[in-house]
Amino acid sequence: MPDVDGHERLRRERLVRTLTFWLRPAFSLRVLNRFQKIVGFDRAMALASSALTALIPLAILAGAVLSNFVHYDAAERIINRYGLTGKGADAVRSLLDPSEGGGASVGILGVVFLTISALSFARAAQRLFEQCWDLKPLSMRNTRNDLVWIVSLGAYAAVSGWVQAVLGGGRLGLTAALVEAPVTAVFLLWSGRVLSAKRISLIRLLPFGIITATLTAVYSVGAKVYLPRLFNSYAARYGAIGAVFAMISALFGVMLVTVASAALGREVHEELTRIRAGDRPSDHEIRQEWDGIIEQARLRWRTAREQVSHRRPEDTKRV
Repeated sequence: MPDVDGHERLRRERLVRTLTFWLRPAFSLRVLNRFQKIVGFDRAMALASSALTALIPLAILAGAVLSNFVHYDAAERIINRYGLTGKGADAVRSLLDPSEGGGASVGILGVVFLTISALSFARAAQRLFEQCWDLKPLSMRNTRNDLVWIVSLGAYAAVSGWVQAVLGGGRLGLTAALVEAPVTAVFLLWSGRVLSAKRISLIRLLPFGIITATLTAVYSVGAKVYLPRLFNSYAARYGAIGAVFAMISALFGVMLVTVASAALGREVHEELTRIRAGDRPSDHEIRQEWDGIIEQARLRWRTAREQVSHRRPEDTKRV
């Protein structure tokens, strides 16, 4: 009986730790350190810039090619997805509609430029996985996998566009976001596996995929409300180029979510591995962490009260 009780107590303790590990200050600090280690904000901006230089040419060339077979208008797809109107919609049409510029053609230089831009974006994503999971950089030696990922990115974009076209009605697009989330999670797991040259297992990538897909769905719902105002504001101020500024702002938000989720997902997997292995911080260590947090909160509260108390006599004198 003592062995059974001890085993049951250990099982309950592991369950509690599994459900509450994210409350520990040490875990939050590890996530923050991981984000800083990969230079999170710079990495997100690099990914957003690479995505912009790859996606705009891809949208224009895809429209030029597909328009010969089916009706495809990249500008209208973006306008319909985010409900753009007025100057914001006009700016997107000016940027992406080939007819505005006298027609678009796909030549050798266009294909070469598109390939280089897409490979640059793929390598930027590859560096994210390599830095976050402490892998040796492969650079151009992973070009084959980068090309495979680019094709899968196109397939993911097609599926995502279809989901948004069929289910994206409504002001917030909640149904489309919920349906798209599992597709996004699978694509992210595939991305990490391919871009890392299979050096990261799917189990290690699972927290990253789930967290990123969830936060991306939330961001997508918020973008439905915020992006129309952003596009209209930039278009009114800068004209057609304002659509570029709005796109890179939106892409930066997506990439920041992805980078932060990568840091969080890596640390979640590491923490769950420690829990399964039975590694447990001492009660004294946990108490010290919480004592430090509480003491900092009290210090800030005292500082805020002192500032308010100093301002009140001055306000009374002015009256």
